[in-house]
Amino acid sequence: MSVENLLGNEAIGLGLVEQGCRVVTAYPGTPSSEILAGVIKHKKRLGWDVYTEWSSNEKVAFEVALAASWSGLRAAVAMKQVGLNVAADPLFSAAYTGVKGAFLVIAADDPGPHSSQTEQDSRMMALTAKVPVFDPSSPAEAREMVALALDLSERFGAPVLLRPTTRLCHAVQSLDLPDVAGSNGETPKVKFRKDPGRWTATPKFRNKLHHELNQKLRQIEAEFDQSPLNFVINAGSSDKVGVIASGVAYHTAVQSLSELGVRIPVLKVGTPYPLPQHKVADFAASVERVVVIEEPDACIELQIPERGKVYGRLDGTVPNAGELSPEVVAHALAGVLANAGFDISPSPHDTALQDLINELPLPVRRPRLCPGCSHRSTFFALKQEFGPRAIYPGDIGCYTLGMNLRAVDTFVDMGASVTMADGFYQAGRITGDTRPIIATIGDSTFLHSGIPPLINAVHTGAKFVLLILDNHTTAMTGFQPTAANDTLADGGEAPRQVSIPDIARACGVGFVESADPYDQASFRTLMRQAYDYTQEADGGVAVLVADRPCVLYDRAPIQEHPVPVIVTEECDGCRFCVEAFECPALVLYPERNIVDIDYKICVDCGQCIDACYKGFIIPKMPVGSVQ
Repeated sequence: MSVENLLGNEAIGLGLVEQGCRVVTAYPGTPSSEILAGVIKHKKRLGWDVYTEWSSNEKVAFEVALAASWSGLRAAVAMKQVGLNVAADPLFSAAYTGVKGAFLVIAADDPGPHSSQTEQDSRMMALTAKVPVFDPSSPAEAREMVALALDLSERFGAPVLLRPTTRLCHAVQSLDLPDVAGSNGETPKVKFRKDPGRWTATPKFRNKLHHELNQKLRQIEAEFDQSPLNFVINAGSSDKVGVIASGVAYHTAVQSLSELGVRIPVLKVGTPYPLPQHKVADFAASVERVVVIEEPDACIELQIPERGKVYGRLDGTVPNAGELSPEVVAHALAGVLANAGFDISPSPHDTALQDLINELPLPVRRPRLCPGCSHRSTFFALKQEFGPRAIYPGDIGCYTLGMNLRAVDTFVDMGASVTMADGFYQAGRITGDTRPIIATIGDSTFLHSGIPPLINAVHTGAKFVLLILDNHTTAMTGFQPTAANDTLADGGEAPRQVSIPDIARACGVGFVESADPYDQASFRTLMRQAYDYTQEADGGVAVLVADRPCVLYDRAPIQEHPVPVIVTEECDGCRFCVEAFECPALVLYPERNIVDIDYKICVDCGQCIDACYKGFIIPKMPVGSVQ
């Protein structure tokens, strides 16, 4: 054995490899992205045969792994909580049909949210779909639960959900690693066996499968009642107040009680669905009040039949939105404990210091696109060409930050920029709104869920410009390859690459062009041609691909043609470049009323030359000369 500090996500990946998963698929999204990376890391370290795939979206990932399970292999799929929405159809269906080889669905929740459009609770989705849930509280426990969940899935023939959260996914813990290298065993002698009554069940048979699923859940609940994952600490220490907690919130609750100087019983629930009802009922009967600490929603609380003595998110004792930080949990517990007559230690938090910090005139720095980002050049050209009057539907990705440049007016979910543009056109056709509609979507997002709405828009005669921002990678989540790249998840060579322009043409788009947004003049010319096409009598959707690799992913184009710049002494501090272009390397010095370049972060892209309409930002040397 060796010891290594692992992220929670890497610990989950390790668990999948060492427990014999032969197929693991995923779609990247914070906080889940490092799970598949962890699988790849450990399968390579051990030299084991595990098929890994960054799928084009979560539904695809789910179904590829499900097919492997139906063939008899152990399989898993990983995604973030909103990705489970995309995979909801097969999730609900797989609960009915069941599985053959163990099948683990990993949905990483984002309480807060820190990097998501919602802070939804995947346990609630699993409860509705009737899929058992394991809720880990530490990287080590997550690794342990992978083994237990796969075993449960195999024994009951049911998909199982593992639900980590952001703080666990990105926590670090020292774990023992197996040093065994070489093969992970002979190729399993399994294959898909046809079973029409299950795999192709009609509604009549689905009803039968539903009854079977309900019976499985009753048996699983009985097993969870005896599971060591559900246990009580400080049993019998108080009959006034007890706490039920799960996931990372369990550790937060225990820490808060310690800081409050109070010792009361705490029931840790590691399997929130189906809830171990007998264990919960016995615990609740032993105290006068029960406080439920869980995030981000009230999954456990809703499953407790008698809630007369239960306090939590539903009655407002615990805030019904937001991450349960130590301060939030301590405040909620202190209120209940004080009402129950407990003496509470003073808060260890220095409120005076916090007040001083809050009063500091610290500048607010909103998230911004990176220096040299080609998306900034695209948005700048877009605004220069069409101005504030146009409607700009946006999408999910780095380029959502185009809203800072006032070039993103909406974002809903992945692929919605295309659908919203379609809807705005149809609404405008009825109301007489003739404003230009320019939608933006990233390359990975387009391949994820932009193709069906594009087909729909073409078929229905919508007229708008779709800018596909192709930076050659899934940049926001860690540079995972897309189907348009020449590599696979594990770094191997892809048998084929798909062409985004060819896909657009295959969708029926009549105007498809590609251009480098760094070349502002020609890019704006093509953008105007695309718009003109949409205004023709027989025109329709026009697609322009902004083709430039992410500067963090591939520096070669800039390194081959760097354009270092300087700000001339004539700069009058008008702020136009800072506001309209918003590159972090452009710094305004109010005391001198000038803009200067922060050369520590400038990447020599030269794009800010176009951002100063007065001509005060110029090349440091003639373009093409040698320094």
